[in-house]
Amino acid sequence: MNQGQSINLIEKSTVKKTMKRILPFILLLYVVAFLDRVNMGYAALQMNADLSLTAEAFGLLSGLFFISYFLFEVPSNMILNKVGARAWIARIMITWGIVVVLQGFIQSATHLYILRFLLGAAEAGFVPGIILYLTYWFRARERGKATALFFVALPLSALIGAPLSTWIMDTITWSGMAGWRWMFILEGLPAIILGIVVIFYLTNKPANAKWLTTEEKTWLEGELDKERKLSSQLNKTSHLGMLKESKLWKLALFNIAGFIAVNALSYWMPTIIKSLSSSSTTNLQIGWLAMIPSIVAIPSILFTGWNADRTNSHKLHLGASVFIAMVGFIGCAFVSSVPLMVLMLSITSAGLYGISGTFYAYITFFFSESTAPVGIALVSTLSSLGGFVGPYIMGVFNFKQAMFIIAGFLLISLITLTTLKLAKKDQKEIEDKIVVEI
Repeated sequence: MNQGQSINLIEKSTVKKTMKRILPFILLLYVVAFLDRVNMGYAALQMNADLSLTAEAFGLLSGLFFISYFLFEVPSNMILNKVGARAWIARIMITWGIVVVLQGFIQSATHLYILRFLLGAAEAGFVPGIILYLTYWFRARERGKATALFFVALPLSALIGAPLSTWIMDTITWSGMAGWRWMFILEGLPAIILGIVVIFYLTNKPANAKWLTTEEKTWLEGELDKERKLSSQLNKTSHLGMLKESKLWKLALFNIAGFIAVNALSYWMPTIIKSLSSSSTTNLQIGWLAMIPSIVAIPSILFTGWNADRTNSHKLHLGASVFIAMVGFIGCAFVSSVPLMVLMLSITSAGLYGISGTFYAYITFFFSESTAPVGIALVSTLSSLGGFVGPYIMGVFNFKQAMFIIAGFLLISLITLTTLKLAKKDQKEIEDKIVVEI
């Protein structure tokens, strides 16, 4: 066997091992995280009446999470880069799990306001932290696949959470406590357990991986080091200087509409379906209907992320996804039956979730090893403000108005995307890698 064949075998075995070891586990972590973030949308079917919450108050509560998320996301990512992913992600999960469990014991809206703010602070840094973590393990050519699989957690959490949350609410009332309280308690516990597992399972960097051979570690570190050196030449901006870079603000402006739209749907979908259903429809039946858009979203997120990698056309895939989501929201404004609403929500989900995996692979091309922790977190942090705006829009405006407003934000996102000038560099070292210049 010649040297080239040997290296090729090492490459295949290393990529396969890292994919199998890391991606299913972080997918599971995000499924639990996102379910704990949005399960309040299912709780609202009972909780709003118990706590006398108006639609406007519920919209504010849903979005409040993102205010503390915004404040703590960048510091969280900087700490992760300093202390290591294993310790910090474990801390994130254990603290957010505790906060979710405590939501089951609230006695007033004020308690919920406080805990939603604390939940955002606890979870801040999880997503950009994982995106940063993926850059420690995957080359640019595999990063789209990796992030796409990671973001499958968004529709998958709804796929699991919709029937699970509504089943708990309808059937579990132990000790005389309402079903929505037990939903928070039982769905918060897995985060605490998995947080402990992270300490023993997650590996910070390839050099620490006992499950890779010496040859595989050397090859992977060498490949990643080449990309880091190249990235440092192409992305020379300092941490402070990034705030002056138009690319950072444009990336955030593009993504903020996605946050607005995804979180508007995530928190309000059960209520939307219930409003069009007959009075005899159970919470569990609403949960089954809410699964359908998530089923559609899973192949969408995988196809766009993987095909964008294969064709080196991230921008085209992002544009198509935004357009599909925009059409879906406009369609939602004009339907008034459950089947048609579920259809339009499915179209909307296909577009929205198609954005997620592709976008977070796309932004990693903008930053060097030294600026990535802050750069990725800044884009995610600025975008997260949309998480506050989306649910609040749904609470303040009537449904039709809200759909058009969110579609308008997506149009701004699409226009922003057209201002990103894409250029391929002809250096041998970055063949097959797209470099975005603004």
